[in-house]
Amino acid sequence: MFKKVLIANRGEITCRVAATLHEMGIRTVAVYSDADRGALHTRVCDEARWIGASEARASYLNIDAVVTAARESGADAVHPGFGFLAENAAFAEAVEAAGLTFIGPTPAQIRAMGDKREARRLADAAGVPIVPGAEGADAKALVRAANAMGYPVIIKAALGGGGKGMQSAHDAKHLAEAIEAAQRVAASAFGDESVYVEKLLEHARHVEVQVLGDGKGRAVHVFERDCTLQRRHQKVVEEAPAPTLTADQRAIVTHAAVRLAEAVKYRGAGTIETLITREGHVYFLEMNTRLQVEHPVTELVSGIDLVRAQIEIAATGKLPFEQHEIKRHGHAIEARLYAEDAANNFLPQVGVASRVRWPDGPFVRVDSGVESGDAVGVHYDPMLAKIIAYAPTREAAIERLLGALDDTRVHGVVTNLPFLRALLRAPEMRSGSYDTEWVEREFLAGFAALMRAPAPDLALAAVAIAEASGAPLSKPTANGAAPAIDPFAQLGRWRQAGLAE
Repeated sequence: MFKKVLIANRGEITCRVAATLHEMGIRTVAVYSDADRGALHTRVCDEARWIGASEARASYLNIDAVVTAARESGADAVHPGFGFLAENAAFAEAVEAAGLTFIGPTPAQIRAMGDKREARRLADAAGVPIVPGAEGADAKALVRAANAMGYPVIIKAALGGGGKGMQSAHDAKHLAEAIEAAQRVAASAFGDESVYVEKLLEHARHVEVQVLGDGKGRAVHVFERDCTLQRRHQKVVEEAPAPTLTADQRAIVTHAAVRLAEAVKYRGAGTIETLITREGHVYFLEMNTRLQVEHPVTELVSGIDLVRAQIEIAATGKLPFEQHEIKRHGHAIEARLYAEDAANNFLPQVGVASRVRWPDGPFVRVDSGVESGDAVGVHYDPMLAKIIAYAPTREAAIERLLGALDDTRVHGVVTNLPFLRALLRAPEMRSGSYDTEWVEREFLAGFAALMRAPAPDLALAAVAIAEASGAPLSKPTANGAAPAIDPFAQLGRWRQAGLAE
């Protein structure tokens, strides 16, 4: 087993990976940029190494700097987390060339599955249905292909993830502009402007399957997650199991995921993403060759530490368990807390999180990257934390998560907390009658209008009194969740000290 692991990332995922490494008795090394001096992820690790200036390209995306830090620290392995270099084949090659173990897939697998175009070809060869699409560097050829397959279409970065760079077009007039916009973002975020065009499946649900492979041709799945609730092609709420999946659909997506992972002899943890249409058809979307942001919901319903599984596979070359040993119990749901203004087109926000209070109720988990007094800067993704709740049923899990969100406080920087609270209380959320475009198509306009409404004087007074006294804002209900009436959910853009700006 490894003695020391460098975590090539920052924020909450570094804190999350470090927690498992500490539990396993493995020393941890953090890396940090100028902007992250003294950040929480550097404080929870055993040691920290400076790797460059604040801009990601000069630090967290600087392969030489990260590998040098790993080698000089005496680490014998590197965990990439997610984002940054996690799906960069050149980084995995550099780690292995330095004599270190890369805790993840092989460079060849990252290159093949990380290139969404090659992943589509491999999925097709493995008998997994793929969304109709086209690829190539010639924008005019992509326009012709889109005209042939029919609109609307979506343009995606070939080497990226997280929804970055995605553009949609509903006619040929706007497609060329969308391709150029997607190429700009792809070049900036992933260092490669390659894109491809796919048929946009409207009113679909986004379901993904967690897989683990030993690198020799054996793979297992750890069931599925539903990631349908999205804004601007980025997930905001995820849950396991997928609430609307039939038994037949669950069998189709899980078996297809294992089949694809075995076909490429996948090593480590990965995720097979699919779209399910209103008619019930399942289509392969892409594979993410890394740990997912939403992995905690799978951990809570399965009892499996996915980070530990990654480490054990990297160290031994063996799967820690067989498929029949993996069981699922209850329901888990996660909300992503961002420093962003949801009422203003989700504009990222900066500032100092002067006061942070995370919920600590039973069966509530918080994966966070900030504490009171930490700065939230402009250089990186604005996600502050993930708040996850587990319960025997979906309804109870939603209520528990609502109670946790109502008990969360982040002062000093605008967050999407009001958005998450309103979203979880929407009738469509309870019934599961939404799709990947529902938030922007139907929910967002009403939420923005609510946020622009004047704040009720009584709600402001209640908040001021509760904050001054330290008393809870509401009495918990019998099942431990806060009731639906919450002054914070009615405040709009107002705070105790005045308008949020």
